[in-house]
Amino acid sequence: MHLCFKLGLLALLTAVWGMPASLIHTSSVHADFRTGKLVRSVIVTSKAVSPPPAIDTGIDTGIDDAVERIAAQHSLPPRLIHSVIKVESNYNPLAVSPKGAMGLMQLIPSTARRFGVSDSFNPLENIQGGAKYLKYLLDLYNGSYSLALAAYNAGEGAVAKYGGVPPYAETRNYLVRVQKQLVGPAPAAAQNEKPANLAPAGPAHIQEVTQPDGTVRYVTR
Repeated sequence: MHLCFKLGLLALLTAVWGMPASLIHTSSVHADFRTGKLVRSVIVTSKAVSPPPAIDTGIDTGIDDAVERIAAQHSLPPRLIHSVIKVESNYNPLAVSPKGAMGLMQLIPSTARRFGVSDSFNPLENIQGGAKYLKYLLDLYNGSYSLALAAYNAGEGAVAKYGGVPPYAETRNYLVRVQKQLVGPAPAAAQNEKPANLAPAGPAHIQEVTQPDGTVRYVTR
């Protein structure tokens, strides 16, 4: 009777709560205190099976929303910010470069301080600081994406020194990689943007000009 009752109760709880359980049977032999005869009793207990751990997809669904919001604040195309993030860190908020650049948009400490970022590993702060810097550079270079991105990569001093895009292989490769992101498949947050809106986002054409004295300058057209 007791065994049937316990089994029935366990089945009821499992059905009600939807919790899988494994049964543990324990038997013992003892003397009945009234008759003195040996009797065997079976004790049934249950061991709940823990549900499988949640799967971490590694995708921060808040990044798209943050980029959209911050881009709107600074009148920047969201796709530009996405392109820089993709090339700079591949969306790794904890990325650190050999030169000490940190976070999603790879801000060096001096740039982070300059644009009010106290924690470069905080995705929202990092995107905000990177967007402010991009906006500043675009205003500085009269909307030239080539010069703004070159300065973002090599520094404003390098652009001033060479009077245009510095002849650094790293910087030139950086411009090509960002441009590919700008004209390639749109990131999730930019899926609804019209292609026409992306035209101004591409780096301007870079032309090599040889001066009479033999020096070479790079200008945008």
